[in-house]
Amino acid sequence: MANSDKGLRQVRDIIAAAHKDCSLSEKLQFYDRWANRYEKDVSILEYKAPRLAAQALASVCLVNRELQLVLDVACGTGRASEELQRYGFNLFHGLDGSAGMLEIAKKKDLYLELKQSMLGQEQLPYHSDNYDAVIIVGALSDGQVPVSVLPELIRVTRPGGFVCMTTRSNISNLQYKAELEKEIVSLQSKRLWEQVFLQEVEQWEKATSDKEITQETDYIPGVIYIFRKVTPSCH
Repeated sequence: MANSDKGLRQVRDIIAAAHKDCSLSEKLQFYDRWANRYEKDVSILEYKAPRLAAQALASVCLVNRELQLVLDVACGTGRASEELQRYGFNLFHGLDGSAGMLEIAKKKDLYLELKQSMLGQEQLPYHSDNYDAVIIVGALSDGQVPVSVLPELIRVTRPGGFVCMTTRSNISNLQYKAELEKEIVSLQSKRLWEQVFLQEVEQWEKATSDKEITQETDYIPGVIYIFRKVTPSCH
């Protein structure tokens, strides 16, 4: 038990470092160093987001999944695409800012192509209306990818295609989540996408801060959103 507690504490410290304010180059260096032990560390936190997001996307994408081209944004080591593959999805492009994470993903032989890009800092390096589904798991949170990336997620999705996103609902991420949902509503008001799925998850992952551990639970909550890109009206 002592070793287990020590391991959890070490992972909590690592996650806290991932979300701290620092320069972009420092953040990328951090993820490059973390890449080799990333999956082991998040398993200690019982991180469920990739599995739950894949399950959610499969629930709205019911036919010909093996033919659907999916863009895995902030793909990291490839966990979301691994989970999607269990549901019959088979065609993946991956995108991440960390060369170290992309190197791990490449070894899994999951992706047709992988690209490095600074998410939220520049336009996604893909044509418009290109993907049947776009998924971004774990990266939409405080200190990570800015909400300014949302219009780009829509742009590269084909009309009628899906955008699947996750974020945390813990105390330290509430301001970011509010900004995310404000942008979501703005894009809805412009008739760029429509919500087709929303799932609140109470046990998203183990808390990484003592402030978020209560007598009732040591887990934090999260949420999954799925939107369908609206097909432009013909006038």
